[in-house]
Amino acid sequence: MRGDSYQLQGQQGGIVLSGADSAVGNFRWIQAIEDSVLLTDTGETAGNLADISNLDNKKLLAGAGIGGMFTKVQISSGLVIAYYA
Repeated sequence: MRGDSYQLQGQQGGIVLSGADSAVGNFRWIQAIEDSVLLTDTGETAGNLADISNLDNKKLLAGAGIGGMFTKVQISSGLVIAYYA
């Protein structure tokens, strides 16, 4: 098993989402390339991490990122990279 550092460096790969797009999988980091709007389905967390499932219509500004354990990433606009865990 690879450590968190390996995952946070993006070495597991990722998927690019644009416009009204979504992806299902195990993701560790969401990086906004353009200003983007996240939807409710983004952000199921594992373990005792804070519940961040209330991301409905939250803007993620270009250059910003958010970490956690995500099982689905969904945006309504913008461009993000969702990095695999």
